[in-house]
Amino acid sequence: MTGPDSDPLLERALEVSQEVLAAADQANLHSVAVLDAERLRLLQSLRLRRETLSSNDRAVLGQIAELNDRAIGLMEHHRRSKARELDMAAVGRRAVVAYSNTRQHR
Repeated sequence: MTGPDSDPLLERALEVSQEVLAAADQANLHSVAVLDAERLRLLQSLRLRRETLSSNDRAVLGQIAELNDRAIGLMEHHRRSKARELDMAAVGRRAVVAYSNTRQHR
C-alpha cells in the first residue's frame, strides 16, 4: 500500500522486506542477515527523522511486519527441516556403529 505520500525510506524498507522473504524461502541465511541489517538501518533512520507517521505509513509498516513474520516462519521451517536431517544422520551413524560391532564378533 505505497503511494505518493509514502516515505521513500519506508518504501525501500518494504522492498527489502520482500527481498528478505525471498532469501528466507531459499534458506539463504547470509542474504537474510545482510538484508535484515539494511532494513533495520532504514527503519531506524525513519524513526530518527519523524516522530509521527501517516496512516499510509502505518499500513506500510504493517506490511513490513507481515512479511517479516512470514520470513521468520520460513526460516523456522528450514531450521526444523535441517534438525530432522541431522537427527536422521545421527540414527544412520548409530546404525553403522552397531552393525560394525556385530561384524567384528563373527
